[in-house]
Amino acid sequence: MKKLITILFIGFVSLAVNAQNKVAKIEFKSDTIDYGTIEKGSNGVRVFEFTNTGDAPLIISQVTSSCGCTIPKKPEGPILPGKTGQIEVKYDTNRVNPIRKTVTVISNADTPTVALKIKGEVIDSKAENVLEKKDKSIVQQK
Repeated sequence: MKKLITILFIGFVSLAVNAQNKVAKIEFKSDTIDYGTIEKGSNGVRVFEFTNTGDAPLIISQVTSSCGCTIPKKPEGPILPGKTGQIEVKYDTNRVNPIRKTVTVISNADTPTVALKIKGEVIDSKAENVLEKKDKSIVQQK
């Protein structure tokens, strides 16, 4: 009986050790998306693509942004080893200003927290430039 318990114990320990060797790994095609210069009100949706290069299913538990103007969307289910997935990010392009935001991804990968960046600038081509307004007022005064 002692031998049977010892064999079962060793079996469970070796199974646990082997299970710990399998790990998910997340590898992004790029960790930065550059919107460039875009018009106010244009499409603000962009996608970060990634691959699970590990040998265990990748589970993304949380995706957050540094500001309420950026809404990230995480994959619903696990990403199997060798498969790809996407994190969709929607920036509110009705805000005219430079874009410098961080999207934080938390998962069960060997690197559990990854910071992704979005950058660019939203402009309003319909609004007159402050310098153009000043020049017009100077010409009208003369």
